[in-house]
Amino acid sequence: MDPQNDTDHVIGALAARQWGVVARRQLLEAGLSATVIRDRTRGGHLIRLHRGVYAVGHARLRQAGRWLAAVLAVGPGAVLSHRDAAGLHGLRPANHARVDVTTTANRPDEPGITVHRTRVLDAEDVTTVSGVPVTTVARTLVDLAGLRLPHDHLTRAIKEAERQRSFDLRKVEAALARTRGRRGLGHRALREALEERRALEATLTLSPLEDAFLLLIRGGGLSLPATNVTIEGFQVDAVWRAQRVAVELDGWQDHGTRSAFERDRQRDAALTAAGWRVLRFTHRQVTQGPDAVIETLRRLGL
Repeated sequence: MDPQNDTDHVIGALAARQWGVVARRQLLEAGLSATVIRDRTRGGHLIRLHRGVYAVGHARLRQAGRWLAAVLAVGPGAVLSHRDAAGLHGLRPANHARVDVTTTANRPDEPGITVHRTRVLDAEDVTTVSGVPVTTVARTLVDLAGLRLPHDHLTRAIKEAERQRSFDLRKVEAALARTRGRRGLGHRALREALEERRALEATLTLSPLEDAFLLLIRGGGLSLPATNVTIEGFQVDAVWRAQRVAVELDGWQDHGTRSAFERDRQRDAALTAAGWRVLRFTHRQVTQGPDAVIETLRRLGL
């Protein structure tokens, strides 16, 4: 193979997996020499984004590419975090100028990057989303609380995690425990937000379908369930604790993907194994077949 074509293939293959960005250290590990990298940079094929990080061919990157470029710039083991992790998880808009990245290394801030240094970054606090290393939803909520954002920003992020079914109270508590040595009021702010959530959980609804379900329950004369509560580590739409009955409402928006289907079945199996009766009602059943829904619930003594 022609050496130049071989070089272009190596660079292109790496960039294709990484939203169009590559790190110098990755190119060296792939067998390219420092001279080749320098020549490609001078020729405009590699466009410098940060020290040792390049866009390939052009710098018109998607947001994920800019996030990954920042992570690569901070170095091995670094992860997207704080506001940008919340943006990647879809918990809040990522509309600030600098990218938040967390690392255990003693690295200074880079232009356009805010580096958060931590003594320990536990494997339980790290995941990958769309090819970008990032803090988990639980750790992201802990980190957001430490930024002293307006209180409603934090509560909205928690509510969005609940709506997406990515909120896990046990994991949040574990992340709080792993970071309990932190200074500041972040942990207190998050615990206050969690307490508000617990106080509201009996009436909290996250979708029009849930509102319709509660109206149906009231109209049928049944006892009202707690809504959007966590049992056995899973968030559930409606729960009658005394009867150990859990109801999941399947709207297409939140349940119409393969990953959601698999996640829902995993939750059902775990709850059933723990002794819960799990029922599922679709939007059509709640809105067009309410009598059958009420009759099913009455038979369970609710």
